[in-house]
Amino acid sequence: MGQRRILYLPDRKVVEAEPGETLLEASLRAGLPHVHVCGGKARCSTCRVLVLEGLEHCTPRTPSEEAIARRLRFPPEIRLACQTRVTGPVTVRRLVLDPEDIALTNQLAGAEPGPVGEERELAILFADIRGFTEFAADLPPYDVVHVLNRHFHEMERVLRRHGGHLDSWAGDRLLALFGLEGGTGAGAGVEASEEAALRAVRAGLEMLEIVRRSQVHLQELYGKGFGLGVGVHCGSVVVGRVGAGTQRRVTAIGEAVNLASRIEEATKPLGADLLISQAVHERVKERVQVGRVFQQRLPGVRGEQTLYEVVALKDGSTRGRRKGKE
Repeated sequence: MGQRRILYLPDRKVVEAEPGETLLEASLRAGLPHVHVCGGKARCSTCRVLVLEGLEHCTPRTPSEEAIARRLRFPPEIRLACQTRVTGPVTVRRLVLDPEDIALTNQLAGAEPGPVGEERELAILFADIRGFTEFAADLPPYDVVHVLNRHFHEMERVLRRHGGHLDSWAGDRLLALFGLEGGTGAGAGVEASEEAALRAVRAGLEMLEIVRRSQVHLQELYGKGFGLGVGVHCGSVVVGRVGAGTQRRVTAIGEAVNLASRIEEATKPLGADLLISQAVHERVKERVQVGRVFQQRLPGVRGEQTLYEVVALKDGSTRGRRKGKE
């Protein structure tokens, strides 16, 4: 190989760039599936790569690339392959690899309406990544943020599919509410409450399945992965739009939220993927397969709680139990 050797990851493909050829042109010539939604005209960022070695051998950013990099706050090592040429050996990683990545890098944020100032009976779901600190260790900051963004993007799509509202996320944890669309307020009846609880459990099982499948992708890229713990409870909460200015959002407040949080936290020491409360179990027991049953004291919650490990729906779909504790 000559001086313009390019090693593309995760493909592990070595290509010799021709004079004046961009990283994108070289990868496409070599038959790599390098995404370039705008056709390589620097009108999007889907051809982006992370330069792992040889950044000094990359040509300076063109004005078009500089405009995108400034807008998206790219660090120096994130480059547009359609604009970057090399003068020496480099190692790069393609960062947009599949339709999920394309959707993530092109998605538009939208506002979601919700009720204000009401007491409601909702199903509350907490989900927390297991082992993310260890997973993120030694990874480039861009990769850490990108993996988290992709995870939350996929999780939000699951929640929406099952009628859930993504209330908030902090770090690697999210809170979702089911029943906000109406029909689960005071006096609405048991049937609506059962439907919200079942949708929350269905969403939790699908989230676990997606995380399980994503581990193949993460193991290929980084040689390691992470898990997920999900807790679901159903109870009375106060729902309102809180915050200031443009940061106002619909959220739920009350003891039921705290209990749902504590149930999710119990998944790790109990070695379970998905735990539900007694209240949820009463609403969904005819529709789900239960594994182990735990009598557990939870921090900040009075009395002993009965927690049920959900392993699947009774129609046999999805899965629940982790193979072993982390």
